[in-house]
Amino acid sequence: MKAFVSTVVLAITVSFVSADAQTASEAHVAAAKAAAGADFAGVFNRICSEAVPSPAAATSGSARGAAPPRPAGPPPRDSWHAEPVKVFDNLYFLGQTEYSVWAVTTSAGIILIDSIFDYSVDDEVAGGLKKMGLDPATIKYVIVSHGHSDHSGGAKYLQDRFNAHVLLGAADWDLLDRSNGTRPRRDLVATDGQKLTLGDTTITIYATPGHTLGTLSTVFPVTDHGTPHVAASWGGTAFNWMANQSAYITPDRPARFWFETYSRSARRFKEVTAKAGADVLISNHTIFDGSKTKLPALERRKPGEPHPYVIGTSGVQRYLTVVDECAQAGLARAQ
Repeated sequence: MKAFVSTVVLAITVSFVSADAQTASEAHVAAAKAAAGADFAGVFNRICSEAVPSPAAATSGSARGAAPPRPAGPPPRDSWHAEPVKVFDNLYFLGQTEYSVWAVTTSAGIILIDSIFDYSVDDEVAGGLKKMGLDPATIKYVIVSHGHSDHSGGAKYLQDRFNAHVLLGAADWDLLDRSNGTRPRRDLVATDGQKLTLGDTTITIYATPGHTLGTLSTVFPVTDHGTPHVAASWGGTAFNWMANQSAYITPDRPARFWFETYSRSARRFKEVTAKAGADVLISNHTIFDGSKTKLPALERRKPGEPHPYVIGTSGVQRYLTVVDECAQAGLARAQ
């Protein structure tokens, strides 16, 4: 009888805990949705659905369902090519339709943020700079936000062709060592709070682990027809451990660890960007920062019209609230 009562009490307790966790998770999703509004729907829809997948998605093992097998070799150019765009006086978009490279021009050369894939880097980065009237031979540094091939795959080409220095977080240099894709030679280890100065421009690098253990985010100055602004680049966004558990989840690092780590980084970067007065937010995926609509809007922009990437300090804070609240939703569910 005692054993039976204990079992019933335990079952009731678990049901209450589960109900509380679900309520907390739903509250965080609601907070993320409110912060996102219409302008950050892309990032909200992607990562909150990863944090709290629907029953159907959870049954399939992925918030987005099973991905079809990827064909061998690079995809056809017309499926990924995008034209370069001058976004600010000193910032250029050189990415693909889905993945971004940002070129920061300085008085002493170019700093790149990310390097996309090995198959597209020559076309988009080297070719894109030439189309913009810039010399790819002046690329001095490549800050790789994290060690996944959609952002690091082109770094070896940039090392070999232009002798550019490559920076990654220490943990993601190790991550690349364990990968079998195209990867750069070990070069510079980026550290938290590091200031990378080239000519008249300084980019400050912050360690923001979560998407990977070595994810890097950056803050740097930009100007729009001479008007100064501060740009923030959030280095890693998706909750990959939900769909690719074998690459992330261990007894020491369950899903809770990854959600906690991510949330802690988002909150810290909120403080960093608030102090810096960041009013521009960019990402390394075009869906996350709205580049799919902002780049065309920028090309249609008439003199005197607002800049589509200048979202104000409150906009940057809202964006980081979205990613934090989605992480908190996942954490509550993982309790």
